[in-house]
Amino acid sequence: MLNATANLYKNAYAGLSRRMWLLAVVMLINRSGTMVLPFMTLYCKHIGYTTQQGGWVVAIYGIGSLIGAFLGGKISDRFGFYYTQFFSLLCGGFLFITLGQMNSYLSICTCTFFLSMVNESFRPANSTAIAHYSTPANRTQAFSMVRLAINLGWGIGGGLGGFLASINYHLLFWVDGCTNICAALLLLWLLPKVTLAQQQKKPKEAVTIVKTASAYKDKTFLYFICLQVLFAICFFQLFTTIPLYFKEGLHLNEFWIGAVMSMNGLMIALFEMIIVFKLEGRVPYLRLMTYGSILMATSFFILNIPLANGFLIAALATAVVTFAEMTAMPFMNSYYISRSSEGNRGQYAALYTMAWSAAQVIGSTSGTQVAHSAGFNNLWWIIGSICLANAAGYFWLQKKR
Repeated sequence: MLNATANLYKNAYAGLSRRMWLLAVVMLINRSGTMVLPFMTLYCKHIGYTTQQGGWVVAIYGIGSLIGAFLGGKISDRFGFYYTQFFSLLCGGFLFITLGQMNSYLSICTCTFFLSMVNESFRPANSTAIAHYSTPANRTQAFSMVRLAINLGWGIGGGLGGFLASINYHLLFWVDGCTNICAALLLLWLLPKVTLAQQQKKPKEAVTIVKTASAYKDKTFLYFICLQVLFAICFFQLFTTIPLYFKEGLHLNEFWIGAVMSMNGLMIALFEMIIVFKLEGRVPYLRLMTYGSILMATSFFILNIPLANGFLIAALATAVVTFAEMTAMPFMNSYYISRSSEGNRGQYAALYTMAWSAAQVIGSTSGTQVAHSAGFNNLWWIIGSICLANAAGYFWLQKKR
């Protein structure tokens, strides 16, 4: 039994290049400091602002990331993904530290906007790097490896963030900034330089999907992007309304909120690569996204179960939403990458990232507003219903193909 389990894990990680492992190490260091965004609404309340104002700060982060994603895709296609990643990490690190020194609401919003614009320009470049370092046969595996590093870092950062927030919220900004800077320096140290010419010389991949010259003309991809916005609106409640509900509705303190959030990352680190190994090539990507959306709906409905033990409800809902992530999200990247080529991959990655950024704006503002006016319980019914509608959309898109 132990040998079979060991072989399963060995096979799940086999075939990835050395550069993919090094890139994952960089992401692990970077995401181990991810603690500002999950605690931003709680931080705003801590320093005297309202729930709605905290939601607007997260929404402003989304607006900046929307612009940053667009610019990151353009810059990555124009100058290459290598230095786009480096400068985004380095400058983002200094901006995290600067944000922690801001006191007025206007200065917090302004700094948050520029931080997100710089920090999120990293994502399209990083997606292009993963596609460059992988092959069509192991692409989902490569994206999952980086997601594993991100979520393992999220598990460390979430738990550490809850501990630091219980001492002093300003420590979150210092740790997040320093890990960004360390990740930038590690990128230069560990990964060989890839020039734009080398990036574009990678052999073209034979795929069955017809590619268009521009991502903006790929109608199927644009339908998919609309569904991504709905999926991400629901997912981003994890960073805004859910931490507030854990504190105000389930009466958990910052330490236990961080512990529940870290459970999400640790579960992904343990199980996602195995799930990807078992499902890749066996089930269509869009069908997996359908299943993931149904699981996410279930996680929100669980939050309305009237149990006295708040930690049990929080842990159960988090476990279900984690399985939703592992079922759907690794294959979303592979789906859009399969529709792109080396010459226009930055456009596809930018649009994909922009969809998540737009959803962050919509989800952050609307979620906190609904929670304030109609209550958390009604919010969870609404969000769960959106997840089910989204599942129907993925199912329709799969049938359309």
